[in-house]
Amino acid sequence: MSIFTPTNQIRLTNVAVVRIRRAGKRFEIACYRNKVMGWRSGAEKDLDEVLQTHTVFVNVSKGQVAKKEDLVKAFGTDDQTEICKTILMKGELQVSDKERHTQLEQMFRDIATIVAEKCVNPETKRPYTVILIERAMKDIHYSVKPGKSTKQQALEVIKQLKETMQIERARMRLRFTLPPKEGKRLKEKLKPLIKVVESEDFDEQLEMVCLVDPGCFREIDELIRCETKGKGTLEVLSLKDVEEGDEWLE
Repeated sequence: MSIFTPTNQIRLTNVAVVRIRRAGKRFEIACYRNKVMGWRSGAEKDLDEVLQTHTVFVNVSKGQVAKKEDLVKAFGTDDQTEICKTILMKGELQVSDKERHTQLEQMFRDIATIVAEKCVNPETKRPYTVILIERAMKDIHYSVKPGKSTKQQALEVIKQLKETMQIERARMRLRFTLPPKEGKRLKEKLKPLIKVVESEDFDEQLEMVCLVDPGCFREIDELIRCETKGKGTLEVLSLKDVEEGDEWLE
């Protein structure tokens, strides 16, 4: 006896579903587990590594495929791949409570790792351990936001932790060389952006080695390039000014 299977049904297993509502209807796509967040953060670039199939469904679990006219009405096109991309970025990822908990735990750890990599104790210049940052995040009751990137959240965490502990972004060590004509004038403009001047030599041209906050790097770079019309140079000597060894709190 043959079993009739409707042609508009596709069976998939081990699926992560992303759902969106448009034009009064529900549309779903079938993705591989743990790949959706990678696509959204930009870590995963290959769509075939994310989608199980370039097909838009009304119900993934029942294998019911969306009708062409419904897709055109809701998305203005029947290009399944483009619609999949839209749902992937704007849709809601359907996950179980256990999966969500695991995901949030991993994001919490990732945020703490970024903070530990970027920051130091300003007094000792030593970096903090990831475990210590995790503990500090729990102390301030930081709650992870699934829709925000870990990098954005790490910057938020640094701001909040400053209120309860000695912590700041590790400074970059830069060397810049400026032509004599623009040197003195440009030095005054650069002063507010420099935290510490380690050395300064004004012979044929002005050469300075200094520490700056990473957030000021782009502004310093643009200032030197524009004001010297490409004659000045900027060199990164170290991305982080840190002392050896980890910082521990008793």
